[in-house]
Amino acid sequence: MIKILAACGAGVNSSHQIKSALETELKNRGYDVTCDAVMIKDVNQELLSRYDIFAQIASTDLGFDINIPVVDAGAILYRIPSMAEPVYQKMEDVIKSLNK
Repeated sequence: MIKILAACGAGVNSSHQIKSALETELKNRGYDVTCDAVMIKDVNQELLSRYDIFAQIASTDLGFDINIPVVDAGAILYRIPSMAEPVYQKMEDVIKSLNK
C-alpha cells in the first residue's frame, strides 16, 4: 500500500479533489494507494513520516526539510486531462521508484 498525503489551505476542497483523483487514477493504473487530505497548517515532520509521497497543491515553505518524494499536484484541479496527465505520470514514476 502506497500512502499519499495531500494538503490545502482548509483541508476541505482542493486536497479532497486531489485525493479522489489520485486514488481513482492510480488504482485504474493498478496501484494499491490510499490518500489522505489535511490542512497545510497541520503538516509537520511527524505527520509526513507516516506517508510515502506528499502531493502538494502549491509550493509551500513548511519550515523543515521534506524527506519523502514531493509531487506538485495542483494541475489536477484544472480538470483538464492534458494538464493532469503529467501529474499522474510523475506520481506513477515516484511510486515505481519506491520499490514497494
